[in-house]
Amino acid sequence: MSHRDEDPHRDDALLTAAHALTRSSRTVVFTGAGVSRESGIPTFREPETGLWARHDPMQLATPEAYRRDPAFVWSWYEHRFGVAAAAEPNPGHHAIAALEQLLPQVVVVTQNIDGLHQRAGSSHVIELHGTMHSFRCVDGRHRGFGWDDFAGQEERPPRCPECGDYLRPEVVWFGEGLPPEALSAAQQLSAGCDAMLVVGTSGVVYPAATVPLIAREAGATVIDVNPERDALAQMSDVFLRGPGGEVLPRLLAAVREHLGA
Repeated sequence: MSHRDEDPHRDDALLTAAHALTRSSRTVVFTGAGVSRESGIPTFREPETGLWARHDPMQLATPEAYRRDPAFVWSWYEHRFGVAAAAEPNPGHHAIAALEQLLPQVVVVTQNIDGLHQRAGSSHVIELHGTMHSFRCVDGRHRGFGWDDFAGQEERPPRCPECGDYLRPEVVWFGEGLPPEALSAAQQLSAGCDAMLVVGTSGVVYPAATVPLIAREAGATVIDVNPERDALAQMSDVFLRGPGGEVLPRLLAAVREHLGA
């Protein structure tokens, strides 16, 4: 496998990536928290300010933490969700969505829960870690509630409209498995893609990190976009150094030029 580690401003690296994308009949874009960080959404692994800097997110996003102090965990998520709701898709999100108009098939597989890919215009998005826009009761019997379904409740956490139990976000907490249907779809698409564009993920959170590995083993061209070399850079065909919001618009332009679009 050829391996390139080049400045994303150099045409040869971008053209190598663009050529692989234009030859791809099925492209999977695999994204992580780095994509949304450029929209002002902090990652789980970086400190936040104020009250939240005194608490470890890794100890809050668990079923045990919710059972121990549901009101506090809910308030923490309301804070995070408020930040995400106020954020806007950045040029990286928009470039990924624009690829959909140029290439035969583009599917986004994301570890993010903020919905920014959809807001940018991506129409086929698989959310491996769930979504901040949906809620279920704690035991999972009743699902799919939106913010409007409990907007009139003063109690926090709000109660399930069906059974009266506490609601919780439809997100994957530490110690929980990924949604089986989402993981299976992501793995199948990765095994059948011709190119995979990896953006803003460290490649160390499993089982999500298996997605690009499956693509590589199936013979797809793997393009990794990240400000720093990460675990996935070592197994990628092309490594484009830089944040997605800067690199992806340039890659999009190279694809358009290659296609004469």
